[in-house]
Amino acid sequence: MRAAPTCPRCFGPLHGPSAWSSAFRCDTHGDVLPYQPPWPPTSRALEEMRKTSVVPVWLPWPLPAGWLVTGFGEVGDQRTGARASIVALTGPSLMEGPADILVIAEEPGIGLGAAFSGLAGPDPGEGFDAGPPNAKIEVLGHPTPLWCVDGESDRAVYAGEALGNWLWTICWPADAGCMIALAELSLIDARDHELDVPFGAFSPRLED
Repeated sequence: MRAAPTCPRCFGPLHGPSAWSSAFRCDTHGDVLPYQPPWPPTSRALEEMRKTSVVPVWLPWPLPAGWLVTGFGEVGDQRTGARASIVALTGPSLMEGPADILVIAEEPGIGLGAAFSGLAGPDPGEGFDAGPPNAKIEVLGHPTPLWCVDGESDRAVYAGEALGNWLWTICWPADAGCMIALAELSLIDARDHELDVPFGAFSPRLED
């Protein structure tokens, strides 16, 4: 797995803190919070995420039939705590073959969801929610609207807002996006629950 933190907006290399600055710096995007090497899909990793994350750690629960949790990711460091969280999942799509989903919570301006979506800006972009929502999922028991965002053609991207943070669901292949609209996903904040989570093999999607 990747050994060094990278830029959450472009996944490029970072200059670490120095005697003159405590910030991580990207040559393209300036001072950023670091996207840390991803966590493997284990109970210990989930427990660390629960302890350090400032934002929700969204987990579809119960998981759709046949789906497994396949890793975790975060943006931040020991000083800031995790200001963005990712839960990776893999399972059968509603169409044919396997599918991958990343569920991301992040503070505005972090840029991780946009980077995984293939967008240039740090957020979904102005006007992305101008029309009616394309899907609704339950977040902590409340219907939450999501809108399709035009990202890379090989994936389906939905974005919305929950608890003052961006909520992204990014699906591969693009046809798997119907999971978001049809599977009636219900998200809980894993920080508030001790769960017996089924784990699968590590998802390479976390190392974009």
